Amino acid sequence: MKARHVAALVVAAAPFLLGACGTAVDKKEAAPAATTQAQNVKNVSEITAGSTFNDTDVMFLQMLIDNQQQGQQMAQIAAKRAGRPEVVELAKAVQVTQADEIKMMTNWLTEWGKPATLDERTSLHADHGGLPATSEKEIAALKTMKKAQFETAFLNLFLGHQHNAVEFAQLELSKGGNEQAKAFAERVKQSRSDQVQQMLKLLAG
Repeated sequence: MKARHVAALVVAAAPFLLGACGTAVDKKEAAPAATTQAQNVKNVSEITAGSTFNDTDVMFLQMLIDNQQQGQQMAQIAAKRAGRPEVVELAKAVQVTQADEIKMMTNWLTEWGKPATLDERTSLHADHGGLPATSEKEIAALKTMKKAQFETAFLNLFLGHQHNAVEFAQLELSKGGNEQAKAFAERVKQSRSDQVQQMLKLLAG
C-alpha cells in the first residue's frame, strides 16, 4: 500500500481542539490549550479531554471503543490470513492506530468517572437510535473462512464496520458537548470514510 494510504489511517496524531462548551458535570479546571498540550504529549493516548461533557460524549466513546475492539480482532485475523500486501498493511495500520485511540478514549472516560465497557452491546445500540454493530459470529466466521474467499469476506465486513464508526462520529458531531471528543469525531469520520473508499478499491481490484 502506498505511503499516503497508510498516512491517511493514522488520524489521531494531530492535536485536538480543546473547549468547554456542553453540559458541565464538575468544577475541575479546564484542560490546557491545545498547543501547550500537544507539546507535552508523546502520543495521542496522553491527550486529556477536559471536564465538560454530556451523555452523547460518553455514549460515543463507549460505542467507539467497542467498535474498535472488534476492529482489532478483525485486523489481527486479516494481518495473518490476507494474501495481498495492501490488505495486510491496512490491517496492521488499523491495529496501531486504533490501539492508541482506545487508550485515549478509555482515559477520557476514566477522567469523567464513566465505564469504558458496555454491559450489553445490542441494548446500547438500540437505546441510541439503533446504530449498527458487527456481530461476534461474523467476526468468528473470518477465522474459518476459506483462504480464497477470505479477503472479499473481510473487506466487506470491515467496510461496513468502519462505516458504523462514521455514523457514531456523525452522532457525536451533532449532539456532543465536549470539544475534544467532537474534534476526535471529525477525524474519525474523515479517516474511516477514507478507509471505506480504499476498501472499495481493493474489492474492485
